[in-house]
Amino acid sequence: MMVQTTSLDEQIASLTAVVGNLLKHVQARDDQLNKLHNKFQSTPASNEFEEQDFSVECNTSKGIPVSTNRFVSVEHVKNTVNEAIANAYDARAQPFKSYIKPYTKRIEQLKVPENYQPPKFQQFNGHGDPRQHIAHFIETCNNTETDGDLLVKQFILSLKDAAFDWYIDLEANSIDSWDDLQNKFFSRFYSVQRTVRMIEIANQHQEKDEPVLEYINNWRNLSLNCKDTLSKISTVELYIQAMHWELCYILQVIKPNTFGELVTQAHGIEMSFNCKEDECLVDASEDDGEDDDATP
Repeated sequence: MMVQTTSLDEQIASLTAVVGNLLKHVQARDDQLNKLHNKFQSTPASNEFEEQDFSVECNTSKGIPVSTNRFVSVEHVKNTVNEAIANAYDARAQPFKSYIKPYTKRIEQLKVPENYQPPKFQQFNGHGDPRQHIAHFIETCNNTETDGDLLVKQFILSLKDAAFDWYIDLEANSIDSWDDLQNKFFSRFYSVQRTVRMIEIANQHQEKDEPVLEYINNWRNLSLNCKDTLSKISTVELYIQAMHWELCYILQVIKPNTFGELVTQAHGIEMSFNCKEDECLVDASEDDGEDDDATP
């Protein structure tokens, strides 16, 4: 609050200095115009006098009225300055809202266990999975022998950023139990993690030049977000059916039963294929060399 007041006072002082210089400038122009006006009055009517247009430019964000004889009214300048200062105060003089705890007096009066030391909580900033945060929070508190309504009093320690702002804006006496707080929390924050269905996993296939280990890792990472459950054997069969047809054919004959067996055998088969391709390339290059030597 002191920082805002000091900043406002500095702005007003700066504005006052600018206005002082402006008033001096306007007064000087007024004197100049008065002299020219008097000179014009004393000049004979037969003399030709070309009227010059004198204007005053003010470097302000709001225009200052100018009279028909090109004089800037000092009163208008003062009124404009007073209005600007009043607007600045109105914009910054917002009422201070004191923090009131959102839970009831019943929870406020609850006592934590003797010699209790609050644990170090993982802090939730409004992003991520709120269910995971609640799970971490409850387990951390249970390890320190606090549960039930005592969770409410400590929950603020696990929040930061947008989530913390949400908590301190809750209405007073709006929470009388841990369930109340959880419901409000889940109503405000939700997970953006996409749920994968089995049909999406079944449509995955190994790309043409994709190594088998890379394919298996990508497939497995996708399946971790799938809520549908399959037996280990069914999962392995889905892996195999989506591989290159050479691998698929051999693995269907071998029939690995576990994910570990699948990874080991698939990688070994792929390495064998690569070695045979390299041998074929070497043999082809040697044959080309012999043909070149036989050419007369």
